[in-house]
Amino acid sequence: MAKELRRGYTTGTCAAAAARAAALALWRGETVHRVALTLPRGEKITIPVTLLHKDADEAEAMVIKDAGDDPDVTDGAAVHVRAWKQAKGLVLRGGEGIGTVTRPGLAVPVGEPAINPVPRAMINNAVADLVPTGQGLELEISIPRGEELARRTLNPRLGITGGLSILGTTGIVEPMSEEAFRTSLVPQIDVALAAGWETLALTPGRLGQRHAEEKYCLPATAVILTSNFIGYLLEACAERPVKRVLLWGHAGKLVKVAGGIFYTHSHIADARQEIIAARAAAAGASRELVQQILAATTVEAVQELLRGTDLEPGFWDSLAARASQRAMALVHGALTVGTALLDLQGEIMGLDAAARQIMGDLGYGR
Repeated sequence: MAKELRRGYTTGTCAAAAARAAALALWRGETVHRVALTLPRGEKITIPVTLLHKDADEAEAMVIKDAGDDPDVTDGAAVHVRAWKQAKGLVLRGGEGIGTVTRPGLAVPVGEPAINPVPRAMINNAVADLVPTGQGLELEISIPRGEELARRTLNPRLGITGGLSILGTTGIVEPMSEEAFRTSLVPQIDVALAAGWETLALTPGRLGQRHAEEKYCLPATAVILTSNFIGYLLEACAERPVKRVLLWGHAGKLVKVAGGIFYTHSHIADARQEIIAARAAAAGASRELVQQILAATTVEAVQELLRGTDLEPGFWDSLAARASQRAMALVHGALTVGTALLDLQGEIMGLDAAARQIMGDLGYGR
């Protein structure tokens, strides 16, 4: 029987718990080691906290982030909240290791600390009953090493500089949550739209991203990482005012799209040879060549097999065009899609007409 994976808590939940512990120390003089919270969906939880400091005007508490069995980069990070008395209202600030929003398109305005709306509400609810009538509270959230950890997240691509975001919509981290991961990719589209881009390049990996930006000088704010969720990000684009999409990346990933495979993880769908062999057979390849393609282990090996054959001129271009057709069918024609297939060195193996036009729209060749 498979082991049941353990759930964890979001940075938003950790910040809310630390804020309540600091406020209890500040207003009631209490030192607590656990804090009870009600999460956005009504779940009641208790979280361990550490009170680091308290005096008449200031208190600071800390919660160690526990992501459960999810491979979260913030697992084990210390979420600190310092609390000060003030005249009225609640002021929320970002301290060390908390990022600042620098681009429009996110849920938090430009210039504000990257503390998302649900965590903001959770923090407010956690301290609301503790602040005396007519008085106020200032809270500063910090995560030591937050800036270092943020480099392993999407924050730099989203224009969040200087640290991590305080996140969470339910307060709970579901372990290995595919849905949570793919959902985290979507804000890239909103940031690109806010920057004025209606034409985007979708790429499965960071190698494709680097080639797009450095080798072909495509604008970084228009390049969207999809991981294996190409179909999900295509549909997200179709739901927004995106007009054109360039599928851009290594041929080993994108030939799967030509076969109608839109979730491209190799453990789920690895039909590269079969798709290429079928297209080659339809283009007139010999039985022997088709068998060699099926026996090949990489797209680069297939490229060598096709080199110098009658199929080579235009074969990879036609495969790119097929990927674009399947992508446009997925979104029922809501987007114009072009596809560029790259090798490991970032050289273009195949490119359809729509991709040439879209690359021009993104500034390539200017």
